[in-house]
Amino acid sequence: MTIGDQSAEASALYDQFVAAGTCQAILTSFQHLCDSLDIHPTDEEWFYQTLKSKLTNWKANSLWTRLDKRFNHREYAGHKACATTRVLVIGAGPCGLRAAIECKLLGARVVVVEKRDRFSRNNVLHLWPFVIHDLKSLGAKVFYPKFCAGSIDHISIRQLQCVLMKICLLLGVEIYTNVGYEDLQEPSPEVSGEPGNAEQRGWRAKVSPPDHPVSCYDFDVLIGADGKRNTLQGFSRKEFRGKLAIAITANFINHQTTEEARVEEISGDLKAETGIDLENIVYYKDDTHYFVMTAKKQSLLEKGVLLQDHRDTIKLLSRDNVDQQALQNYAREAADVSTNHKLPNLEFAHNHFGQPDIAMFDFTSLFAAENSSRAMERYGRKLLINIVGDSLLEPFWPTGSGCARGFLGSFDAAWAVKSWASGSMSPLQVLAERESVYMLLSQTTPESLSKSFNSYTINPITRYKHCNTQALKCIQVRQLYDTTEIINIDDLEPVEIPAKRARTYDIMVDQGRLLRWCNRKLALLPSHVCVSSLSAILSLLSCLLADAMKLSSKCYDVFFTHHSSLVHNATPDLKLEFASYMCSFGRFPRNIQ
Repeated sequence: MTIGDQSAEASALYDQFVAAGTCQAILTSFQHLCDSLDIHPTDEEWFYQTLKSKLTNWKANSLWTRLDKRFNHREYAGHKACATTRVLVIGAGPCGLRAAIECKLLGARVVVVEKRDRFSRNNVLHLWPFVIHDLKSLGAKVFYPKFCAGSIDHISIRQLQCVLMKICLLLGVEIYTNVGYEDLQEPSPEVSGEPGNAEQRGWRAKVSPPDHPVSCYDFDVLIGADGKRNTLQGFSRKEFRGKLAIAITANFINHQTTEEARVEEISGDLKAETGIDLENIVYYKDDTHYFVMTAKKQSLLEKGVLLQDHRDTIKLLSRDNVDQQALQNYAREAADVSTNHKLPNLEFAHNHFGQPDIAMFDFTSLFAAENSSRAMERYGRKLLINIVGDSLLEPFWPTGSGCARGFLGSFDAAWAVKSWASGSMSPLQVLAERESVYMLLSQTTPESLSKSFNSYTINPITRYKHCNTQALKCIQVRQLYDTTEIINIDDLEPVEIPAKRARTYDIMVDQGRLLRWCNRKLALLPSHVCVSSLSAILSLLSCLLADAMKLSSKCYDVFFTHHSSLVHNATPDLKLEFASYMCSFGRFPRNIQ
């Protein structure tokens, strides 16, 4: 294939990647793009720069211009602020992906695990002005040309996840779907008696499936972004109670007709005409026709949605006390009247369970984490833990504050990661600063933020008008630092992140990549053997190890039964290259093409 043909192929694959509209399509098309350029995120310390140098068509260059401008922010220190830091993010929701982007821009190695393999949340997010500016600066319109066109100030969760995932991948973030986080595993004792020894295993995650390569990934920072279910320990929640508030969200299929396009996004008073009594209703037109409304209890009882009245809110909204068909009729009627009967066909979109996408929530009580961060230390290895998004602060949907405060929390978490890796702050200083900033989050409004969006960085003082990063002292956050050592509050020894890691504990391997590498090497032999599975690789490895390491003749006979011609035709150097590389299961050798 000529250089021109390779360039054309890469351009076509880039177009497919940009246009991909599902989680799996994005990951697959990106893998194909990387294969065509012979690069991989785990191969390259400067993956983004390598990708940019190899993908030079005019469409990609327009995106590189935007991302380069972002890279030049002073806070990232030329992509070196967190160059030796490793981050694990739990959850590929908007806030988890946004935090991953910032950590990657800081120069950290970032791995994201997501228990699902698809984005199916149709609900629409209202975006504050700074969020729109932030996403545009990252190239959101490249991936979603309709993003916030004109006066539109919203986007579906699913579409936002697609945009952010693409940006993550281009920057070199490693994303693994169908991987669930289960628990935190503490480091192993020091092998040599020296803190930070390269053979010491660091902080790891217990994941499902248990044999996934992520289970062998050592990290220094853990960010929980798995929603209000939050699987991380040490984050108690406080409850904010208000008057009874019952919210209903409903998504109807948008058939993209001219008639539908003419319908304005409006709200209205419905009680007089329909008996549907709402405190408010909001309609956004996006991938779906999205309605969110706050209904009054008496109206729901009169319309037969709630079967019986209960003082206890949990009983009131329990599945046994809700007529699902009546709920659908209620939402459909509210949507029909609020749009002056202009939507011709109110057909429910489906959620990831294949059911009509309608839900009823209790917003009488909202929860917020008592703390946004904590730290741990075992055997000299320190770990910073942050939570972001709904794990940190549960939003009140009708106010539209969820995405904005979620992004602010992600920026604040990234600032804490930078402070943690700075080599100039102790764990308690980092925690005190992070919690001082967190005190502002729940009270944040568009008016309380700086209007100079171009000046926004992960540094809190560039975003909050009145931000005292030293509001809390170290002694006030002492309980957030879990360590077996005796802590002196006045001891300000800075955090040290290990610069050396053991290859034997760094087993982040892409099995598809390994297969392709093996088959490229096998193509050099006259035997024309190829491998198609990991088990075949391991069988071949056994043969190569047997020959290269001169094992006994008995072992030789067992191992070589199916591979004798292959092994005899391989050169000694190739045998050793296979054996040493595959046995280490580390990063792919840069000298192998």
